[in-house]
Amino acid sequence: MTWLISKYFITAAVVVAVSEVAKRSDKLGALLVALPLVTILTMVWLYIEKQPMEKIANHACYTFWYVVPTLPMFLIFPALLQRFSFWFSLLISAVLTVICFCFWLLVLVVKNFGIDLLTF
Repeated sequence: MTWLISKYFITAAVVVAVSEVAKRSDKLGALLVALPLVTILTMVWLYIEKQPMEKIANHACYTFWYVVPTLPMFLIFPALLQRFSFWFSLLISAVLTVICFCFWLLVLVVKNFGIDLLTF
């Protein structure tokens, strides 16, 4: 149980630290967020917990493929934010990301290479 609490604390501390940096510097905050800090932490936790290397490698690979279709959200959100409230802009940009044509197109394209993104 101590290990689980430690994981929560360290992971939360990273997220809080980055949000504090972002309050002071837009660019540095964005740079830190663009770094795959949560993914790196996840892979470290998996490794420490002695998960198979294949599982860790799969996690990294699937993370890459899931990031690609989410990138338009970072262009849609600022545009919506100029016209609507924060929460509405966030909701709409997230929904558009999920139903975005590029996501479904990506799913179809990578399936031809043996990568199935929709089977959990």
